Amino acid sequence: MSRFMSSRFDGLEAYVPGEQPQDMQYVKLNTNESPFPPSPAVLEAVNREETGRLNLYPDPEGKALRGRLAETYGVRPENVFLANGSDELLFFAFMAFCDQSRPAAFPNISYGFYPVYARLLGLPYTEIPLREGFVLNPKDYCGLGKTIFIANPNAPTGRAISVDSIEEIVRTNPDHVVLIDEAYIDFGGQSCLPLIKKYDNLLVCQTFSKFRSLAGGRLGFALASPGLIADLEKIKYSTNSYNINRLTMAAAIATLDSSEYYVENSRKIQANRAYTTEKLAELGFETLPSVTNFIFTRCPAVDGGTLYRELKARGVLVRHWDKAEISDWCRVTIGTREQMDIFLDRVREILKEVG
Repeated sequence: MSRFMSSRFDGLEAYVPGEQPQDMQYVKLNTNESPFPPSPAVLEAVNREETGRLNLYPDPEGKALRGRLAETYGVRPENVFLANGSDELLFFAFMAFCDQSRPAAFPNISYGFYPVYARLLGLPYTEIPLREGFVLNPKDYCGLGKTIFIANPNAPTGRAISVDSIEEIVRTNPDHVVLIDEAYIDFGGQSCLPLIKKYDNLLVCQTFSKFRSLAGGRLGFALASPGLIADLEKIKYSTNSYNINRLTMAAAIATLDSSEYYVENSRKIQANRAYTTEKLAELGFETLPSVTNFIFTRCPAVDGGTLYRELKARGVLVRHWDKAEISDWCRVTIGTREQMDIFLDRVREILKEVG
C-alpha cells in the first residue's frame, strides 16, 4: 500500500478471486464458470453491427433487457435492477440498506465478498456460525433485526435451505432488507422469487455468470419490490449510470431467448455432479449434498491444502481456503464429463502416492 492511500483502509483485507494462472494449460475447476460456451444466438447477437455501435453509450436504463427479464420471471420492469455482475449489486445493497443502525448479518462461511464489503464501507456486521455439517439454521436469522445476506444455495458448501425457511426469515424481519443471493439457483435449487410479490423487504439477486455462461460479460440482476429497486437505482446513478455495456445487454437478451440450450447444459452439469460425487465416494471422500455447479469435498487421507497443491501440479485447479473451519475441504467446479474424468484420474494418482 502506498503512502497516499487513506489510513481508513489500513486493515482492509481484499477479496481474493479464484486464481487464473497462465503458466500452463489447466483444467479449470476453481471459479465455478460454466464449461459450456454461450448459445449460438449470443454469438450472432454480438455481431459486427452491434460492435460498430461501441462509440455510443449504452441505454442507462437497459429498457430492452429489463423488459425481457420481467417477461421471463413474470414481474414488471420496475421490479428489475441491472448490475455489472452480481458483485456490483451486492455492493450497492450494502451501501443502500446497511448503516450504523442497520448492521449487516450473514453466515460465517459463505461468499467471501460479504465481510469485505462491510469492512470497506465501515459497517457493523455479524457473522453467524453455520451449524454442524455446514448447515444454515433459519432460526438464527428469524427476528434478527439486521440487514441479512444469505447465499442460497450457499457457497462454498453447496447446501440450500427451503423457500418456506426463507419466507419465515423475511416475515420476521419486516423492517429490514433480506437479500437472498441465488447465483447457483439453476442447478437444482428452488427460487424464492415468488415471495417478492408478498414482501417488500425481500431482494433476490441472480447472475448470468454461471447457468447462462456469461461470466466474462459481467451481468447480475435483482428482483424486488419497486421501492427497493428505486433505492438501488439511486446508488447506481450516484456511481456509474452506464454500468452495463451494450454488448453484454445484447448477449443477455439472446441468452434469454435460448433457454432450452441452457437448461440442457444444466442437466449435464447435474449429471456430472452426481457422477463425480459417486466416484469420489468410492475413493473415500466425504462430499456435502449440493444443488450447485460445484461440490465441497474432503478426503481423510489427504488434507485440503495438499490435495489442492498436488492437483495444481498435475494441471487441475480447484479452490481451497486456509480458514480453519474449512481447511480440510476443497471446492470443485463441475465441468464436462471429460474434465471430471481428468480430475478423478489425478485424484487417484495422488491417493496412490500417499497410500
